[in-house]
Amino acid sequence: MDRVGIAIIGGGIFVKEQHIPAALASPLLSVKAIWSRSLKTAEDAAKLIPSDAASSVDLYSSDSGDGKSYEDILKREDIIGVVLALPIIDQPAYIEKALAAGKHVLAEKPLAKDVATAVKLIEYYKRVSAETNASLAIAENFRFLQGWAYGAEEIKKLGRITGFVVRMNSMMEKSNKYYNTPWRTTPQYQGGFLLDGGVHFTAALRKLLGSDNAIESLIAQTSLVSDHLPPVDTINAVLKTKSGAVGSYITSVGTTLDAFEFHIACEQGFVKAEGSKVVTGRGVGKSAVTEEKVFERSFGVKEEVHAWAQSLLSGIPNPNQTPELALGDLELMEKMLTSGDQDGARQKMEYQHFV
Repeated sequence: MDRVGIAIIGGGIFVKEQHIPAALASPLLSVKAIWSRSLKTAEDAAKLIPSDAASSVDLYSSDSGDGKSYEDILKREDIIGVVLALPIIDQPAYIEKALAAGKHVLAEKPLAKDVATAVKLIEYYKRVSAETNASLAIAENFRFLQGWAYGAEEIKKLGRITGFVVRMNSMMEKSNKYYNTPWRTTPQYQGGFLLDGGVHFTAALRKLLGSDNAIESLIAQTSLVSDHLPPVDTINAVLKTKSGAVGSYITSVGTTLDAFEFHIACEQGFVKAEGSKVVTGRGVGKSAVTEEKVFERSFGVKEEVHAWAQSLLSGIPNPNQTPELALGDLELMEKMLTSGDQDGARQKMEYQHFV
């Protein structure tokens, strides 16, 4: 079987550490080109390509002159799809160009800087794909981590969800490699680091709660604890599901506290998910029995890229990569930030049925 020709669009940290290795690991894909804003960045990314294959990978950039632009990549018939990982503000325009050219797209989360932009992008995608058959997939790697899927299945066995607590606390230090990227340091989108990384965690929560417990409304307070993380770095929210369950969502990227845990209480027990470790409690009180399951640590990127490759060959979009799912993840984060901006005003959800 011939491998599917793709281009890597972007040359940042995550591209080099995750996307290129993931594309190389898939037996279904062949990296044909790399594009970045600068030729130097594209060359640095290309160093990850094995020497025996490097000669077949062409480099493109904004400063490479005629015939080497992003648009030139989209003209190539041997490139079927693109993996996009660009700054949040810029990415939708590149997605639209690729779709218009008939290329399949796997784009990094979040779907866009805000819900309004995301909705317009999905509408554009549906119009264009009806003519070109190009597909849009969103790379939310948390949906490809085994722990969240396992936790969601365990929750289903324990009866009605009665409540939940999410706690994620950390410190994004100035020395962090992700902090030292200009578009993150001075964000032009609501929430800064809370939005950029936060959609991972709203995706995880939504996976655990499932469609019967989709978030219906919320109230939140936000604050800036560490001055180097504007506009806000902390959220304390109370969320209510359509089933009536109430839970708390506590997160900060600017605190000395340290936590990463998702507790889901059910009628017949509980699930505590911490990514690669899931603890299930069955029963109530002294009769409860706990079971711990530990999964191999993974970023989930190799799995998501390979799943996208499979969808290209089958013509069937992977249900964990739909833009509508990413819209729900983004909306939940945006509504918490908006409630905080409005001093705790209640926010109603519109897109949480995409689970």
